[in-house]
Amino acid sequence: MARRRYAALLTLLLLAGCTGGHTSAGPAADEGPGEIVVASGRDVTGKSGIREQLIAAWNDQQQKAGSGYRARLVELPGNADEQRSQLLGALQSGSADYDVVNLDVTWVPEFAAAHLVRPLPDGTVDADVIKSVADTARWDGKVYAAPFNSDVGLLYYRTDLLKKAGVSQPDLNQGITWARLQELSRAVRQALPDVAGWTTQLGAYEGRTVNAIEAFASADPDFELTDDNGHYDASVGKLTAGIAELRSRTDPSYTLPAAFSSDEADSLGDFADGRTEFLRQWPYAYRTLHQSFAASRLGVAPLPGRAVLGGQNLAVTESSGRAAKAAELIKYLTGKQSERCLLDAGFAATRTSAYQDNNVTCGVGTAPTPSASPTGERTDSMPRDAAGRPAYARTTLLPALRKAVQRPRTPLYGAFTQTFTAQLGPLFRDDPPGDATLAKRLDTALKKALPN
Repeated sequence: MARRRYAALLTLLLLAGCTGGHTSAGPAADEGPGEIVVASGRDVTGKSGIREQLIAAWNDQQQKAGSGYRARLVELPGNADEQRSQLLGALQSGSADYDVVNLDVTWVPEFAAAHLVRPLPDGTVDADVIKSVADTARWDGKVYAAPFNSDVGLLYYRTDLLKKAGVSQPDLNQGITWARLQELSRAVRQALPDVAGWTTQLGAYEGRTVNAIEAFASADPDFELTDDNGHYDASVGKLTAGIAELRSRTDPSYTLPAAFSSDEADSLGDFADGRTEFLRQWPYAYRTLHQSFAASRLGVAPLPGRAVLGGQNLAVTESSGRAAKAAELIKYLTGKQSERCLLDAGFAATRTSAYQDNNVTCGVGTAPTPSASPTGERTDSMPRDAAGRPAYARTTLLPALRKAVQRPRTPLYGAFTQTFTAQLGPLFRDDPPGDATLAKRLDTALKKALPN
């Protein structure tokens, strides 16, 4: 029954995808010079951010070459779930002429299975791309996207609060366990009663899914919810262990109460305002926090246990009339120099060379070293290494990306994450069910949502 439901759902996806222009697997006839439209979510580097600057640089190249092509960035409003719905609706109905779409890494199987994006040459993702990141670009044996910017969970901490609480500050970059984090959290709470141990994103959205997958994967390094074909592949026993780990991580004795309804912005604000000592967040927070805090007041380390991989990949839409030129634009936006630009601006780059090769530099938009205004005031307060990269990039961010785990890969990811988030909700309420009871409920629900 589950396989028949899966086949039926995929058929609906494929039929829906067919409504938005041609569905040939081969290249479309190029309409010739004109505008290439890139649809993307918000750029965390701000207005006129690095993504827009890279597109402007490509446009300059095209103008100098007299090609007649020009790219335009369209930023979609809303959170990730809302952006996914907008893109699906637009591509299925043909209501928007997008040539390139910036997809969350979890969306690639869905958009590929629905024939909303077209396969790219295998060489699109080369050996320079971090392996864990490169794996997000493929589905069903084909490359459907090029990794643009990556993401991974990290642990931020307030060194000023540790000092104020009289807690000796260990070198957390050498690794920290959850047991040690809990110990430090309780010590800070004892000295500073108004400061909770840590906060994260446990609201009823993708943030809860991410935190739970990190707990489940930490409880069992071999744990997977789906196999390579997107079929459900877990057991009640493994789910029970994962729920127990998640329960331990979110114990009210050191977790900020607001965390249970927080998203990224909420948790970042609580951390910045001193309501918590530790914060689980994405790499963009490194740049954001250092706009307000001196380096001596902040620290960042790998997340204890396993961390989830995030990020966005660029794909050419099936309906694009300028597919060849769109693929050329993607090659530029994901090339070595562009990835170094993304890293310098605060994103997590997808290429190893951006972190390790000092000969790869950025000449677009961002300065490789801290700059100053005419008055002598620093305009870039993010700590940087001698080569101009964010100071933590090579020693903390790159290793974290290499070790990161993926969320389930399935064309039915939307159904999975909605089910997963809803079923885990009772864990964060008063009088939650036991681990085994909740695991059985989750197992039953996931078997209905996914093929098995």
